[in-house]
Amino acid sequence: MLAVNYTNLRDNMKMYMDKVTDDYETMIVTRKNNKNVVMISEESYNNLMENIYVMGNKENYDWLMKGKA
Repeated sequence: MLAVNYTNLRDNMKMYMDKVTDDYETMIVTRKNNKNVVMISEESYNNLMENIYVMGNKENYDWLMKGKA
């Protein structure tokens, strides 16, 4: 996981966005007053949302666990 302050991110936006998308890095952007944000790729976000959906539905979860066994 990378951590970068807002100013550094702004000055090197393309490089950091490439790290997030090409290297599957997660980046914390630090800001004043601890109002930090996390940057992830769209692919990682979609994967996270799909996992939340599948694991949040008991029938899907049970089906996956049965298939895993």
